[in-house]
Amino acid sequence: MKLNCDLGESYGSWQMGLDADVMPHIDMANIACGFHAGDADVMARTLTLAKQHNVTIGAHPSYPDLQGFGRRSMALSHSEIVNCMRYQIAALDGMALSAGVTLSYVKPHGALYNDMMAKPAIFAAVLDAVAGFYKPLKLMILATARQQEFAAQAKAQGVALLFEAFADRRYTDEGTLTPRSQAGAVLHGDDMLAQVRQLVKHGSVTTASGKQLALSADTLCVHGDNQAAIAQVQQIRALLV
Repeated sequence: MKLNCDLGESYGSWQMGLDADVMPHIDMANIACGFHAGDADVMARTLTLAKQHNVTIGAHPSYPDLQGFGRRSMALSHSEIVNCMRYQIAALDGMALSAGVTLSYVKPHGALYNDMMAKPAIFAAVLDAVAGFYKPLKLMILATARQQEFAAQAKAQGVALLFEAFADRRYTDEGTLTPRSQAGAVLHGDDMLAQVRQLVKHGSVTTASGKQLALSADTLCVHGDNQAAIAQVQQIRALLV
């Protein structure tokens, strides 16, 4: 199972995350495209880091919500979502080509990611954005009990999916992430590592109610926000060897 991490989320003088520290321990970098975080200089630095560590590159587009870090839903039309995404993907794709690396996939960020999983119309728009790009790109979405349904939709448009699970988030019985507003939504320490072990060995997670839920994931999302998070990524990496 590959490790992916959201990176390149600094902006101007605002520094977010420890990208240089986490990059050596991951396989896939989801790089912000400027609409929720990131800028041209940050993109360039992050792509250079990814190239140095042979990390696969993905675009991390969002709603146009810089002030809200892309965490607020927006009432955009189908075409607005498509064009908003392609604009961001194309920016990172061009920067990647200039850096001598290749863009391989797309992972929507924040509210766009959540809306995509909850609303068929949003997923359709996201799928159109990726399917209509000038070259094939994979689309990363949440691994849930409904993933075969999502896979069938994507296959019909010629898009390959990457299914991701989360190391540090508690799941609901429906296979979605427990909202952060609820107690126990975020896992820490031994609980987080236990969930990773269960995913790797048994292809399942234990939900908030104690139910065993089967999940088939290609990649695991980790974070590099601080030194404690970096240490956790190293522990997770050791479990995958």
